[in-house]
Amino acid sequence: MKRTLDFLMALVAIMFLAPVLLIVGLAVRLTSPGPALYWSDRVGQNNVLFRMPKFRTMRIDTPEVATHLLDDPARWLTPIGGFLRRSSLDELPQIWSILVGHMSVVGPRPALFNQDDLIQARAKAGVHILRPGLTGWAQINGRDEISIPEKTTFDAHYLRHQSIALDLRIVIATFFKVVRRESVSH
Repeated sequence: MKRTLDFLMALVAIMFLAPVLLIVGLAVRLTSPGPALYWSDRVGQNNVLFRMPKFRTMRIDTPEVATHLLDDPARWLTPIGGFLRRSSLDELPQIWSILVGHMSVVGPRPALFNQDDLIQARAKAGVHILRPGLTGWAQINGRDEISIPEKTTFDAHYLRHQSIALDLRIVIATFFKVVRRESVSH
């Protein structure tokens, strides 16, 4: 049931957001060298790697590590990268990952392939069995401002309590957090 809802929501979102996707993609291309999309190796359900698209917010020569591990993340941003991150517009191409089944609308955010501490913590908590999400319980409870143990605790809470009602609550809360640009540190 959840996969069917994810697919239908992603399909409607792609149709509705097509003009926004086109405008943002063009803006990325016109303001910095390189492709509009950045394909990142991410950890999916059962720790299987998949390629996840995002609008590129960082220069093409940026080291491939989690943003918080960069010495000065701001110096690596493209001219519109900060805006795209604060507005979460950089996340929109992940609708593709939902369509093809690599992601869900709601679930734990997919870890980078090299975030070993997060991957191990989630596996220990059993969270790795979930399909990663565009948004999740940890996202609405702190996003960039919480530690890996806290993130894992929120992800485990979601695992134990997942339901369509909780997913709807998370999607609505995400909308308001994005509009208010809450808990975005870079």
